[in-house]
Amino acid sequence: MKLPKELREKKELSTTEKNKTCSVHDCKKTAIRSFSENSYAKYVEKAGLKIVENKRKKIYLCKEHYNKVKKVRKAQEKLYQKKGFLEDSDAGVL
Repeated sequence: MKLPKELREKKELSTTEKNKTCSVHDCKKTAIRSFSENSYAKYVEKAGLKIVENKRKKIYLCKEHYNKVKKVRKAQEKLYQKKGFLEDSDAGVL
């Protein structure tokens, strides 16, 4: 008997994350998060971590390495944030 598509997808997601190990070189801990290589590779490199490449173009991170990468990502986003953009535009209208 075939399972409905929704149940198959949920089952696949639950099993893949539990079996994956961290993609950082010399780390054997269980991964808690996964990201696409395209979106997170630059943050991982800036955090000073070396990634082991895989076929799926995914980056798997354990809790420790995820926190490091998250700090770098937040710092980068803060640099590019436009603060006071709306305040400046209101001043020109008056």
